Formats: sequence, C-alpha cells, structure tokens
Amino acid sequence: MNFEEKIIKYKDRIVFIKLSMPFFNRTLKRYIENEACFMFVNKGEVSVRTPDDYLILNHDTGMIAKCLNYFFEPTNNQKICTKGIESVGVFLYPSLVKDLFDLDVSASSYKINYNVKQVQVDLMLNNFRQSIDILLENPELVDDNIIETKLKEFVQLLVKSQNAPSQLDFLAALFKPNEIEFKTVIKQNLYTNLSVKELALLTHLSESSFKRKFKEVFNDSPKKYLTQKKIERAAELLKLRTNRVSEIAYDVGFDSVSTFNRNFAVYYGKSPSDYRTI
Repeated sequence: MNFEEKIIKYKDRIVFIKLSMPFFNRTLKRYIENEACFMFVNKGEVSVRTPDDYLILNHDTGMIAKCLNYFFEPTNNQKICTKGIESVGVFLYPSLVKDLFDLDVSASSYKINYNVKQVQVDLMLNNFRQSIDILLENPELVDDNIIETKLKEFVQLLVKSQNAPSQLDFLAALFKPNEIEFKTVIKQNLYTNLSVKELALLTHLSESSFKRKFKEVFNDSPKKYLTQKKIERAAELLKLRTNRVSEIAYDVGFDSVSTFNRNFAVYYGKSPSDYRTI
C-alpha cells in the first residue's frame, strides 16, 4: 500500500499524524498501547468497522476512538478505494494526560457508553484541524511548548463538544473501553466479507482462541456457521426478487459471485437463479 506519513512526536510518542493514501483496501488499526485517538478526514471518505459499529467519515465528521482494534474500509461496499484519502489523527495517552494536566485518570470512575463515536466537525474543531495541518506540513515550527498548547486546546474542545462533567472525567473515560459480548461482535459483522482472522482481531483474540470461543458459543466452526447464515439470508433476499444475484452475493458478504453460487448449491441443491424461480 502506497502512503505518505507525517508525524509529530512528544516525549517519543506520536501525538499528531497525517496520512495520505492514493488508494487503500481494508486496513487494521491495531490497538498497541493504552491510547485514545481522534481522527479527522481532510479529503475523501472512509468507513470504520469496529467490533459493534460501522461509521462513515468524511470532511465534516470526525471520530473519537478508545483503545481497541478496528478496520478502515472503502465505502460503498467497494473492495478497494481508488479515489484516495487524507486524514489527520490526534493521540492521547494516560501518561501524557498526567504530564499536561496533572490528572490521574485512574481517580475517576466516569464512563461513556461508546468505544467509537462519530463527531460533527464544527467551526472550532475545523480550525484546530487546520492549525495541526500547518504544523505537520511545517515541522520546523514545532517545539514542545506548541505541542503542549495544541493538545490542551484539543482536550478543551472535546470536553466542551461532548458536554463532559470535567476534563478528568472525560479523559478517564477515554481509556476505559466498554466490554462487548462475543455474540454481539459476530452478529454485528455477520454479513460482511471479514475473514476468520479479521473477526478474531475485532474480538482481540488470536485466531486459534477465537475458533475455540466460537465453538463454545455457537457449537459450530466459524466458517461453517457464517457461511450457512449468509446463504440463509441470501435465500430470503432471492425470494424478494428485487436485487440481482450478484448484488445479493456481495450484500451477504461473499467476495465473488462464483463462490456464492458454489456455496449456495451445496446448501440448497440448486443455483441461486434456479432457486429464485421456484
């Protein structure tokens, strides 16, 4: 994947980043350490697939994300985006919060009921985005004092826009991911073309642990269970006679029409087209 990356670090940690990609396919944003982030989209459009949600972001919408794995994907069910995207990210860490605000995030029990949230980019947030863009494009302007000032400004803007009780409460909540039930993750992503490995990443499990957990919960292997559910859903859609077979194949999460046709014939003993005519 071709991309251009510009970063600004503070105490050896990335706090601001700008990514420009002329094209992209599904890309994992892996949780590496105790971090929270905010994402702006300067150009283009991108979807974000989380364990229990699916968001579409553009120039007018940003995203707050807690500490978890999620995927960036092309929009409109495309396998690859050829129009490109440019994004700006802001990262926060508990140790950074303590240094900048003299706040101990473990001292607050405040919680927010999301792991990822779409946020409207208002005039103040847009002005902030533009100021960070200038710094990323002109690193010679950057020093620790400017970084500290911009991070403090950013936190203030978020606290105000999210109507949080206080800085401490809002920042503490960002580092407390909400637990998501295993079944919820599977149900939310049932009709996608996510691989078993990708589903495992959304549950923060290794592939082998994911398969064991799946067997315990659904009494079946992931591949067999997911394929059956997709085929059953496809059969329902075929009876509606509104979409073409190829559209239904992609809508229920198959990568190709030929794979869909082959699996459908295994379960129903006939092709999707023949099934539709019954």
